[in-house]
Amino acid sequence: AGYGRNYLIPQGKAAPATKANIEQFKTRRAELEKASAARLSEAQQRAEKISALKLTLASKAGDEGKLFGSIGPRDIAEGATKEGVALKKSEVLMPEGPLRSVGQHEIHVRLHTNVHAVLNVTIVSQE
Repeated sequence: AGYGRNYLIPQGKAAPATKANIEQFKTRRAELEKASAARLSEAQQRAEKISALKLTLASKAGDEGKLFGSIGPRDIAEGATKEGVALKKSEVLMPEGPLRSVGQHEIHVRLHTNVHAVLNVTIVSQE
């Protein structure tokens, strides 16, 4: 009780459990749940678009198919955005590191805590 009275309530991190505060909490909770459901729905729609997208990126490569540079999350996000599917660099997951070879690759994308998608990326040699 002392922690709440002396620290939490004065800092605005807690409020006494009065009827008015409980009602206010319930309405705020409903608003937050509605906003969360909207973000989840939007992420699921984006996941469908990303899964349907076949992204092709061109990069300079040697005769054996090794790239002279690498393709990272930023390049993939920019390529997907140019194709009309908004994607942020932070949403692209590449645990093995950047792509360094020509060919097809599956890239995992995390759009929401519960929504993941797979983006098919084809890297071709640029002439």
